Amino acid sequence: MAHPTSDRDFRLPTTVRPARYRAHLSIELDGRSFAGRQSVELVLSEPAQEVVLHAVDLEISRAVCHAAGGSLEGRAEPAKASETVVLRFPEPIPPGSATLELAWRGKMCEGLRGLYHAGPVAVTQFEAADARRVFPCFDEPAFKASWKVSVEVPRDALALGNGPVESEQVEGGRKRVVFAETPPLSSYLVALCVGRLAGAEPIGVRGVPVRTWAAPEKLPLTAFGQEVAVEVLPRLEDYFGLPYAFGKLDQVAVPDFEAGAMENAGLVTFREVALLLDPSTASLAQKKRVAEVVTHELAHMWFGNWVTMQWWDDLWLNEAFATWMAFKVVDGWMPGWRVWLEFDTAKAAALHLDALRATHPIRSVVKNAAEATESFDVITYEKGGAVLRMIEGYLGEEPFREGIRAYMRKHGRANAVADDLWNALGESSRQPVLELANDWIRQPGHPLVSVRRSGSRLQLEQRRFFSAPGESGPGRWPVPLVLRFQDGAGVKEHRVLLRDRAAEVVLPAEGEVRWVCANGGATGFYRVAYHPDALADLRQHLDRLAPAERIQLIADEWALVRAAEREVGLFLDLCTAFGAEKDHAVLDELVGRLAAVEHRLVADSDRPRFQSFVAALFGPRFEEIGWNAQPGEPDEARLRRAALVRALGLVARLPALVEEGVSRLDRFLAGDARALEPNLHEAAVVMTARAGDGARFDSFRALYEAERDPAFQRRYLMALAQFEDPGLARRGEDLAFGRFVPLQDLASFMGALLANRSAREAFWVELQARFEEVRTATSGAPMLLRRVIEAIGQLPERRHLEEATTLCAVHPVEAARQAAAQTLERMRQDVELRERTQGPIGRWLAAWGR
Repeated sequence: MAHPTSDRDFRLPTTVRPARYRAHLSIELDGRSFAGRQSVELVLSEPAQEVVLHAVDLEISRAVCHAAGGSLEGRAEPAKASETVVLRFPEPIPPGSATLELAWRGKMCEGLRGLYHAGPVAVTQFEAADARRVFPCFDEPAFKASWKVSVEVPRDALALGNGPVESEQVEGGRKRVVFAETPPLSSYLVALCVGRLAGAEPIGVRGVPVRTWAAPEKLPLTAFGQEVAVEVLPRLEDYFGLPYAFGKLDQVAVPDFEAGAMENAGLVTFREVALLLDPSTASLAQKKRVAEVVTHELAHMWFGNWVTMQWWDDLWLNEAFATWMAFKVVDGWMPGWRVWLEFDTAKAAALHLDALRATHPIRSVVKNAAEATESFDVITYEKGGAVLRMIEGYLGEEPFREGIRAYMRKHGRANAVADDLWNALGESSRQPVLELANDWIRQPGHPLVSVRRSGSRLQLEQRRFFSAPGESGPGRWPVPLVLRFQDGAGVKEHRVLLRDRAAEVVLPAEGEVRWVCANGGATGFYRVAYHPDALADLRQHLDRLAPAERIQLIADEWALVRAAEREVGLFLDLCTAFGAEKDHAVLDELVGRLAAVEHRLVADSDRPRFQSFVAALFGPRFEEIGWNAQPGEPDEARLRRAALVRALGLVARLPALVEEGVSRLDRFLAGDARALEPNLHEAAVVMTARAGDGARFDSFRALYEAERDPAFQRRYLMALAQFEDPGLARRGEDLAFGRFVPLQDLASFMGALLANRSAREAFWVELQARFEEVRTATSGAPMLLRRVIEAIGQLPERRHLEEATTLCAVHPVEAARQAAAQTLERMRQDVELRERTQGPIGRWLAAWGR
């Protein structure tokens, strides 16, 4: 009979548990290798003649167990399928306490996980299950233990760990650094960073030193990320009612990084673009993004690190809460930013994915660590965060926070499951939270709420919403509806919990009801389909709706077009009603939807007329505001200008505006910072690339190689995939298959080529032929291979769908099965939408042109 470790779904037995690691790692940066030794204090609940730990590509040379006054020499037997090593001993280890001594050697990883090289540093990335590539350990989240780590590194290298440095000792060309012991941690939260870094001056926050690190030449870009951490850390302490637990806080900008950031306890690692910026040149979107990412990671210090999920099927407990919490805290710090509108944008992506058959519940069954990596998606983060926001709105802020605090107190330093959270919230609010929440997190999809109004009486119905026409399936939710309406006395709210398939609600109205919004504040995670009369009422009173409600109305109506429940012409009619719109967030939503129509649905023969329509819709607003920011101009005006430039320069492609954008970029690059307001830089780069020649391609490549600001550098890199001259598009393709593009940016670069009408056909042929090369290049960063597969969804035609289906069948990717299914389903719907709407769009444009 095969040993259980031969199964890739193998889980460690709970009869042997770690209590404390004392680990030492000697790192050879030039040799890209390491040697380790450690003692692990164990607790055994029953006798055991073998101990199973996780280990991948580690050569274990010593395994000795000390217990009951004796010592046992063990034999290490790797089990590749389960990424474990079985330590067999000549006789059973008695129950109780024991100490396991291990020694091993290993090599740094070639990809972006385990311990790997990234520019001037070697850094670890262990989530979900890659601590086993550096330490033999119990690499599952339920096995929390304290870690006392030391490292030996080159004497001129900086070394950072989870805890503060306790001591440093130099001997010859080497240096030994000892870090303070951590509170109990899951192994995926252990971290090291070694190499050439420079740090901002530390700032004390209630006794906690906060410091931000980057490559020395980028040190001037650390101030804003440091400011965010200093501002939000006390806000998080106050919300949770618990002090920060990890002694110090280091934030490190890593030049090549698979995810956006990683919440290692006391040592948070980031993509450079998610942490570093120059406040004088950064767009407001960049500042918001850095603030949100920093706050998200710091929220994990409580939700994820202090209280940790039991297993990866409750990953959403970590990520959904940190997503929601980040927006809540940043909004409290900078209310003028209106960051909840960015939250709504992210929520829209989750609603889109969640309308597929291939979606998954927020809380999914996860059999192994490889499956866990597929859970890092918009359902886990954004849908989960939206459901938490909806529950907070239903329970009230204070009962919700008191429940969170009770949950933290009860499960601190330990593990928990979803029901532990719901029980705590139920006790604090005296509401049936367990039933309400589990109906949302344990079933896939979301409801479509249909609304018909007669006077003050509403007829409501709910069913599961699918974006594919004619699809149906089971699903019923307790939907916390916020009904916002206007009557003779003004605008009011009425809250109801829709539990049944259908219900009748009488609004507490005084006089005539003029309109009803069935997702007041847009806080609910559901779609709304208004009866034509109710929709006409809303269209006549758009100015009375909040910006979030106007955004949700556009998004819901577009979703109904996709599902063939609304004619595309009616959607375009609705768009025309927003001609006077001034809110930048609503404009962003509108421009994004029209850009998707232009990219995917409009026939080539109709494109000039569609671009004229977009120009007519947005042109007058741009004439009012112009290119130049006025002294003291508020952010809202600057962001409105940026949305209008995107509409007119990137969708309508007005020649005069594009020419002016190119001219202003040239003046900016020549040193005139006033020529291009920071929020316009990205659009100007794209416009310039699309119209650029060979000299421009070379100049952008040189700018990319010389630029230090990561956001600007990334824009110049992505521009190299957006040149529309066929020869230059081919040069972009060559860069994608060379070593020019950093691994962290490869999927985005390939996605830009697939979105480029001039590049996509040749690049798609090449991508199919060289897919195994891409698989090999991303083998050490499986999340990025999933992003490549998702990028294939940019292709618009039926033949592309057929070719993509064949590619996924011939080259299956185990770590991206879910992503492949979702991408193909979405492509199928997009192709059918294109075939169904191309004619009606052409006829609508012809009628509009008359």
